[in-house]
Amino acid sequence: MAITMDNRRQNLTARNFPTARDDAAAATELPRYGGPESAYRLAFTDTQFLLRDELRPVRLQLELLKPELVQREHGIESTVVIFGSARIPPRDVAEQLLEEARQTGDAKLIAQAERRLAMSFYYEEARRFARLVTEASRELDQPIYVATGGGPGIMEAGNRGAFEAGGKSVGLNIVLPHEQEPNPYITPELCFLFHYFGLRKMHFLMRSIALVCFPGGFGTLDELFEVMTLMQTGKCRRRPILLFGREFWSQLVNFDVLVDTGMISPQDVELFRFVETAEEAWEIICASYTLDPRPTGAGEPDDTP
Repeated sequence: MAITMDNRRQNLTARNFPTARDDAAAATELPRYGGPESAYRLAFTDTQFLLRDELRPVRLQLELLKPELVQREHGIESTVVIFGSARIPPRDVAEQLLEEARQTGDAKLIAQAERRLAMSFYYEEARRFARLVTEASRELDQPIYVATGGGPGIMEAGNRGAFEAGGKSVGLNIVLPHEQEPNPYITPELCFLFHYFGLRKMHFLMRSIALVCFPGGFGTLDELFEVMTLMQTGKCRRRPILLFGREFWSQLVNFDVLVDTGMISPQDVELFRFVETAEEAWEIICASYTLDPRPTGAGEPDDTP
């Protein structure tokens, strides 16, 4: 009698139809209709069909939904996004490249390697910052996770710092004409691949409580100025935008000229702040949300993965 009652209770919530997964597993190719020209495939398992130009709206929706649903399943609600160049190496790599350049005796190569070594400061600071965020936010009711573009350079440094602190981090990679692979420090189940730049940038913003921008090129500038435009125009809520390295950014963008010529309003320069250290950046974020900034420092990270 108990078995009968349990079965009846289960029937209250039983599925009325098989799942898509069940049907996909049950579908078998038939000899007559198994060729590449055959339409005898479930639409949602037919890659050739899904990649048609007319299916772009569906692919856009999939790229919106997949990272959203997966991050929700993993409890990722708040992120600090780290932007920056893919071309800035870690300090030990930069030192090795400089040594190799010196052995050639080529003054031009040596000068390039010296500049690369100087820029490696930002890799190490991004690494320290991500480690600090990950360690400090463990004590919060709602943890804060590092998110990056998932590539090398500054992006790698961000994921690496979180990894070294024993935390999860997100990587939002994108398919590019030249070879790009995700860096090895992203949490595998939170490593995503995008086709559309627009949706990738949207996911940068959807969970971010702050955006920290290290020196970078066209891609970094694209991400930074889109964020500032959205905040300037009220299309998204304001949150801290931190530019690492006043000297770099002041040389790259003359914000005073933009104000003096009326291209932006004087208050628009309040959209961002310059910072120089990981601790300074984290303290500003904490002050913006009345968080406890402890620990005050993440220490020097190990050079081993």
